[in-house]
Order: sequence, then structure tokens, then C-alpha cells
Amino acid sequence: MKNYHFRIFLISILISILGVLTIYSVRYPSNVWIPFPLYIRQIIWIFLGLISLLFMYRWDARKLWDIAYIIYAITLILLIMVDILGHIRLGAQRWLKILWFNFQPSELAKLTSIIVLARYFSYRSFKDIRSRNLGFIKAIVIPLLIILPFMFLILAQPDLGTSLMLFFIYLSLVYFSGVKRRYIFIFILILIFISPLLWHFLKDYQKERLLVFVNPDKDPLGAGYTMLQSKIAIGSGRLLGKGWLGGTQGQLRFLPEAHTDFIFSSFSEEWGFLGSLVLLWLYYFLIYYGIKISLSVDEQFVRLLGLGIVALFFIQIFINISMTLGMAPVVGLPLIFFSYGGSSILVSFLSVGILMNIHKKR
Repeated sequence: MKNYHFRIFLISILISILGVLTIYSVRYPSNVWIPFPLYIRQIIWIFLGLISLLFMYRWDARKLWDIAYIIYAITLILLIMVDILGHIRLGAQRWLKILWFNFQPSELAKLTSIIVLARYFSYRSFKDIRSRNLGFIKAIVIPLLIILPFMFLILAQPDLGTSLMLFFIYLSLVYFSGVKRRYIFIFILILIFISPLLWHFLKDYQKERLLVFVNPDKDPLGAGYTMLQSKIAIGSGRLLGKGWLGGTQGQLRFLPEAHTDFIFSSFSEEWGFLGSLVLLWLYYFLIYYGIKISLSVDEQFVRLLGLGIVALFFIQIFINISMTLGMAPVVGLPLIFFSYGGSSILVSFLSVGILMNIHKKR
């Protein structure tokens, strides 16, 4: 087989470099001296991420089977600690303060959910009970109950975007494991039926974001401001962009969160439509090689582990870019390998290390 593990590694590095350049550009006009500016912190996190990638690449991803529930317990404890001791920033309590940096356990919860659900469904196959022969309770309800503690704790932070990501990861692994399609269809119908009731559990600002998504002109100076500025930034880039360090919406602070959730808008403004296509092309091959690696193995646990990571990457990339284009509600998800954020970078490189190890040990 071709050296997909080297290609997926190289793509991850290239996207990360583009992310650092964009973060530097967005913060370039600042006159305030900071000991560790954001782009330096991002480089440090990339370095730590590469260490975790190397460790996982030289290890054996199959051993995650043995420690899956230990990882689950550790992640659950960290999420509970966030609720008790978490650092509050921008009105959300999502981070644990560790020395000079903040760690976000909800990012780890994404990978943990993949590992635990992959073990659950592959355990059934080892017992000669194929997933497609499972009843509705074992195929749909029990795996949902496994990740519900994560979802509730993350939703309470509040972090609707990550909570929804865990649910999409769950649906993806249910599908990949071979559960009967009619069970999935019935479950989705139940969700559609009860979805109006979920409205009452949302925070006020989350309701405002959904309403603005339905009607973008509802509150252009309030809840709809960020999405409006994002569209302006992307559109003003035109074909070739304004050039690196030449952006206005991000650098002049018209675009909130220009280095995190809306970094794609900042990149599109500076590099234009063609630059955005190059970035999307890199993401396409990241997903493509991930699928190739996952399907190259026959062992159920490892295959589901790889496909779950690919699903995580694809869904998060799709939602983030759709959000910046106004095609999805603003839910606050970082762009994989690109947005500023140490926890996201660390978990993303760790995930790529798992994919590379799968290819190495196939």
C-alpha cells in the first residue's frame, strides 16, 4: 500500500503552518506587547502535538482496546473537575488551568467517545454477534447512554457545539458498525418528533443564534453581527485575496473570534477564493487518506477507530466552514489543525498518530 501515513502527516503539518500564519496576521496590528503571543503559543502546542503523534505512531493503537474504559473514566473525572474548578472565560466554564495553559477536556471527550464506542461495537463482533443482529436497545440505546454523561456535562459548560459533535460521532459509529438501517431511521424519527421540546433546554444566546440562522437580518448589530462580518470578510477576499497581513475585518477587530471559530473567514479574506480552494483540497486529502487507512484493516475495533476519527474530522470541518458561510448556526467549533486552541491541536495530532499507527500495523 502507498505511504498514506506519511501523506496524512505532511498534510496535517501544512494545514497547521497555514493556521499559524493566519493567527499571526490577525494579531499583527496589535501594539500591546505580550510575552507569549498567540502564534507562539500555537507553535508550542503544535510541537507538543507532534510529540503525542510520535508516541502514538510508535505505540500500538490496538492496546486502546484494553484501556478504553480507563480513558473513559479519566475523561469523565476531568469533565466533572471542570464543573467544580473550571476556569471561566467569555461566560463559559470549559477549561482547567494547568500551569501557564488552559486545557479543555471536552476536546479529549471527542476522541474518548470514539475509542469507547469502537470497543463496544467490536466487542459484539468478537462474541460472534454481529452488530447488524443486535436489537434496538443494544444497538441504539446502550451506546447512547455511554456518551450521555459527556454530553450533559459539556452542555452545562455551556458548549452546545461540542455536545452536538459527540452525538454526530455516536451516529457515525452506529452506522459504520453495521447496525440495521431501520433502527437508525426509527431513532432519527424519534429525535425529529421530540426536537421541539429541546428548545426549552437551550440558553437564551443559543436560541438567538438559531433564530438569526433562520433569519440573518433579524439582529445585524447583535446576535447576527458575527455571521454578517464573516460573510463580508469572505466576500471581500474575492478571487486572489488581499494578501497576507492585508486583511481588514480580522485585523481591525470587526470580526470577533477571528483566530478561533472564524479563522476560515480571516484566511479567505487574505488568500481569496483560490487560497480557500487550496485549503479545502488539503482537507479533502486528509479525509481521503484517513478513509483509505481505515478500510485497509479487517479488525473491527481498529477499523471503527479509524473511521470514527475520520468522521470527527469531516463533521467538524464541515460545520465550521458552513458556519462561517452562514449555512449553519454559530456553535463555536474550531477548525481542525487551523484554529487557535491547544486542546484541539493536541487531540487532532493524537488522532492522526492513531491513523498513522493503524497504517503501520495493518
